[in-house]
Amino acid sequence: MRETRPVPTPSEMRIVDVIKSANQALAEAVSLALDQAVKKAVEDMRAIGQEKSAPAMEYFASVVHQRMYCLMCGADPDTLQGGDPDIAYHVIRNSQNIARHYWAADIEPYPPR
Repeated sequence: MRETRPVPTPSEMRIVDVIKSANQALAEAVSLALDQAVKKAVEDMRAIGQEKSAPAMEYFASVVHQRMYCLMCGADPDTLQGGDPDIAYHVIRNSQNIARHYWAADIEPYPPR
């Protein structure tokens, strides 16, 4: 049996377009900020004779990831205090499902609550 879905209205389509545009702008801003952080770290490390010690882009991406995780869970990103453990559980489970589905990760996601 084929599932039918409602056809979005023109107003709903405009909303989707606005959100997609904002998502794209956000993704570009984050990528640019990561590039700038890496360049600044390299420059600053070069100034102290430690250019080879500059963190890779993945380090800065993990910093952004941790801060966003805290924000999604309602925790303070600077202290990691507070936050909703139920939201944290669902965010982690979602990540496990993404890794399993898209990257064939050998992982068994947390069972649903």
